[in-house]
Amino acid sequence: MDLILLQNWLDNASFLVLFVTMLTYWTSAAFPQWSVLWSLGTTGMAIANLTTATLLGARWIEAGYFPLSNLYESLFFLAWGITAVHLFAEYSSRSRWVGTVTAPAAMGITAFAALTLPDTMQTSAPLVPALKSNWLMMHVSVMMLSYATLMVGSLMAIAFLVITRGQNVVLRGSSFGGGSFRDKVEQLQNTAHPDSILQSMPLQSEADLEIRADSNGAGVAVLQQPDIAAELSPQRLSLADTLDNISYRIIGLGFPLLTIGIIAGGVWANEAWGSYWSWDPKETWALITWLVFAAYLHSRITRGWQGRKPALLAAGGFVVVWICYLGVNILGKGLHSYGWFL
Repeated sequence: MDLILLQNWLDNASFLVLFVTMLTYWTSAAFPQWSVLWSLGTTGMAIANLTTATLLGARWIEAGYFPLSNLYESLFFLAWGITAVHLFAEYSSRSRWVGTVTAPAAMGITAFAALTLPDTMQTSAPLVPALKSNWLMMHVSVMMLSYATLMVGSLMAIAFLVITRGQNVVLRGSSFGGGSFRDKVEQLQNTAHPDSILQSMPLQSEADLEIRADSNGAGVAVLQQPDIAAELSPQRLSLADTLDNISYRIIGLGFPLLTIGIIAGGVWANEAWGSYWSWDPKETWALITWLVFAAYLHSRITRGWQGRKPALLAAGGFVVVWICYLGVNILGKGLHSYGWFL
């Protein structure tokens, strides 16, 4: 079969499989007693991952270079990354809710690439001289994987905000925090009376704890009750806890990938342009993306935040990732603007 014809068949097949998979996951969420639908959804995501990988492989063979030179190729690589991260997240969490969020995202990306982009933008073309480097595979592939990973983690945070209706909830997750806040809580719990509420009440951030001085000048811990405007069912709280932990773990995986990608890009930039950093719009937004997710991880690890506050940070990070990936090339020009190369 002609490789170009095979690519046309595979991109439409990827969209169709992801569309059916999305409907399967949504039905599974609506009817959780039908466990077979969850298995079908997982199978659909695996097939979509394989189909997209085959498309990229065929493109690689046909063009003779790693398929990350234009918008069409990068969108399908992004969709492949999202399906791969989905399979990892679903396997590690055993939650069917992962697919209800990731499947429509991957489907939307493939639909835009296969059905919206004109044929001229879907056709492979010879690389411009600046892209004829081994760093194309190293830098761009790692950056795209980091985008996919951070998008999945951010989508889990957005789903958390929807599930909890924007309320502050106390979670029991493993991402409790660390640093001075954890030390403070452990010290107070070790010295508190065995029947004290500090021994049984989980604290999600330093805002939950206030240290006051009693009449003798000694420190007294005063627990601040969380502000919950509407009570959530145990099932919804359990789901919120799961989504919060998945989001934290996936973003924790994506952040090192983003860091490695930025460093590799600096080395490549020095080889191509004679400077490690030039404050190009793409570089500037990559730094902004790094800072947003660094703030997210700092709030979780050092401050001990869980729930709504870090979820809002991650939701903002989802927008920033899209600006860095797509918006910069549409709205502005810079050293990274090679037509529609992203």
